[in-house]
Amino acid sequence: MTSRLRLWLRSLGPGLITGAADDDPSGIATYSQAGAQYGFGMLWTLPFTYPLMVSIQMVSARIGRVTGRGLAANLRLSYPRWVALPLVLLLLMANTINIASDIAAMADAVHLVAGGPSNVYAVAFGMLCLLLQIFIPYERYVRVLKWLTLSLFAYVGTLFFVHVPWTTVLLDTLWPKIEHTSDYLGLVVSIFGTTISPYMFFWQAGQEVEEMGRRPRVSALMRRPEDATRQLARIRLDTVLGMGFSQSVAFFIMLTTAVTLHVHGINDIQTSAQAAAALRPIAGDYAFVLFAAGIVGTGLLAVPVLAGSAAYAVAEFFRWRTGLGLKPAAAKGFYSIIAISTLLGVLLDFSSLDPMKALLWSAMINGVVAVPLMAVMMHMSGREKMMGRFVGSPRLRWMGWLATAVMALATLAFGITNWYG
Repeated sequence: MTSRLRLWLRSLGPGLITGAADDDPSGIATYSQAGAQYGFGMLWTLPFTYPLMVSIQMVSARIGRVTGRGLAANLRLSYPRWVALPLVLLLLMANTINIASDIAAMADAVHLVAGGPSNVYAVAFGMLCLLLQIFIPYERYVRVLKWLTLSLFAYVGTLFFVHVPWTTVLLDTLWPKIEHTSDYLGLVVSIFGTTISPYMFFWQAGQEVEEMGRRPRVSALMRRPEDATRQLARIRLDTVLGMGFSQSVAFFIMLTTAVTLHVHGINDIQTSAQAAAALRPIAGDYAFVLFAAGIVGTGLLAVPVLAGSAAYAVAEFFRWRTGLGLKPAAAKGFYSIIAISTLLGVLLDFSSLDPMKALLWSAMINGVVAVPLMAVMMHMSGREKMMGRFVGSPRLRWMGWLATAVMALATLAFGITNWYG
């Protein structure tokens, strides 16, 4: 039984890490704002987006495992340069802004708990994330990321310190009272954009390719179709559990802030650090420390994923050697993108850029990138020339296109809301 459990846990990797990285400090800020402002009124968004999230992440993982190439490499080979290059560059821009927001949130969380200068903490966290990716061997580095996913349980722990009316929670989740206001709609769209993000597509596909590179007997399914049953089942399990973990934690974050901040009339939460600070006088020191620790843990997980996904995209597009399993000297371009995006993120924290405006711009860029990228991914996953007999099932394709349509409507609504708001 123990060996079976160990084997099962080993099968979890790209999907689990991708899902956990989705609950980054920027995401925590969005979920906290939803809980503080609307109570249980937005809990429905998380079970609603879960199957959409699973389907599109499964598509990206399958593309990587079947072709043996990451998303950007497949984009370069299958579409004109003018289609692929803007998507790659916009992803790099959005990820860098997101890195800045996450590092700032981690620094503020430590400042709240221990005092001291936030700027020093920001530099320390930026350098720590960068050094982890450059100097720790890939196999060990992936284990570090897997262990960091445990930090998300901090948000489950906070619920032990507050009273939760579970019957009301269940009813409001299943039968939500949707408000037809621009603020409500804007926040719903932000949750959708936080849940389904382009960097997750590139990271999960890239990690599937990375896993093949470090195992000589494992190859792309186009070359070794006999491995298909086992590998596609692993991808399905990994993605379903990883995204389920992500959405469950997001649910607990929103619920924690709903039963504490919203109930006490604290509705204006702009950052994850503000949510932690506001929680302290209501839920006590233990809940406050757990919430703040979760911000640091998720940031340490998310920043390398953001930088790494940008590096996968840029390096694959320009045909540079790619992979965290390679030494820095053997993949200079790839590691340069990791370093540049991380260091630029730290530098942005020393600028006069407003963190909320930065998150707004990041969300807008992610929306612009996500919809065409999802459409291209769905087109690729249905091409026999690329996927052979491993084109997605009708159900997977239907769900993937539904996710694309929902994101297109959400992005359109986001643009209209901010244009007229």
